[in-house]
Amino acid sequence: MPIYEYECNACHHNFELRQKFSDEPAKTCPSCGGEVKKLISSAAFSLKGGGWYSEGYSTGSKNEAPTCPSGGSCAGCPSAAAA
Repeated sequence: MPIYEYECNACHHNFELRQKFSDEPAKTCPSCGGEVKKLISSAAFSLKGGGWYSEGYSTGSKNEAPTCPSGGSCAGCPSAAAA
């Protein structure tokens, strides 16, 4: 379930709630009972392990194309077009 962040308009108390997508948004502050607004916060995710990012984009020169493990014989592969 996603975690949503809210701020009270009256006392400026920030709090988070774990809610389903189908749940109604919070309307009252747990501290003072005032009206709250939903905040937009940055998404928390990270790319872990191997895969396209770590093998093709995280290392090497920006102008350098990643090397193809099959020697450039894949259809649509930039290495195949250059060969």
